[in-house]
Amino acid sequence: MFKQISTRLLQHLITQNSWANELLQPFAGKSVQLNIALVNTSLVILENGSLAIAGDTNIPDATIIIAPSLLLRLVAKDEAAKLQIKIEGDTYLATELAKVFSNMRWDYEDDLSKIVGDVPAYKLGELGRQAVNTVKEAGINLTEMLSEYWQEEKPMIAKKRHVEQFNAEVDTLRADVERLEKRLNKLAKTNAVVADFNQ
Repeated sequence: MFKQISTRLLQHLITQNSWANELLQPFAGKSVQLNIALVNTSLVILENGSLAIAGDTNIPDATIIIAPSLLLRLVAKDEAAKLQIKIEGDTYLATELAKVFSNMRWDYEDDLSKIVGDVPAYKLGELGRQAVNTVKEAGINLTEMLSEYWQEEKPMIAKKRHVEQFNAEVDTLRADVERLEKRLNKLAKTNAVVADFNQ
C-alpha cells in the first residue's frame, strides 16, 4: 500500500516536471537507494523516465547517503553541504538523479485548486511560502549561531583563517623539507666524489 502511494506521488511529481523524463530515460531500469537521515528507500527509473519505489530484493546501482546534520544546510541551499553528500556505486547516475530532484518543483497550488478552488489555493500557497521562508531563515540563523558557538565558546570547528594559516604553514614546511632533501642529496653526491678522489 505504502509503495503504491509513494509511486503515485513520485509519478505525479515527475508529470508536473515533465522535463525530468528526458533526463532520466537513459537510466531506465537502474535504481538508486536513498539514505536520508532515518529514511531508507530505493527508487527505480522506469522506461518512460518516471520513478517508482523499488522492490525489497532490489540491488541498487547507486546509493546516496545524506547525514541528518546536512538536512538543514541543504534546505538552506548551502552549496558546501552538497559536497558532503556521500555517493556510492554509479556516481554519474546518482549525480543526475540529484540534479533532477534539486530542480524539481511541486505545483501544490494546482493540486489544491482542484480541491478548494483557485483563490483559496493561492492564499494557502502564500501561507506555505511564508512558512517555508520563516523555517529557512530560522534554520540559517540556528546554523550560524551554532557555528559561532563552536568556534568561539566551545572550539570544535576551526575558523577559516586558522585553517588557511595552518595550510600555509604546512606548505612552507613542505617546501623547506624539499630544499633540505635537495641539499642532503647534493652533499651525499659531493661526499661520494670526495671518497672516490681519495681512493
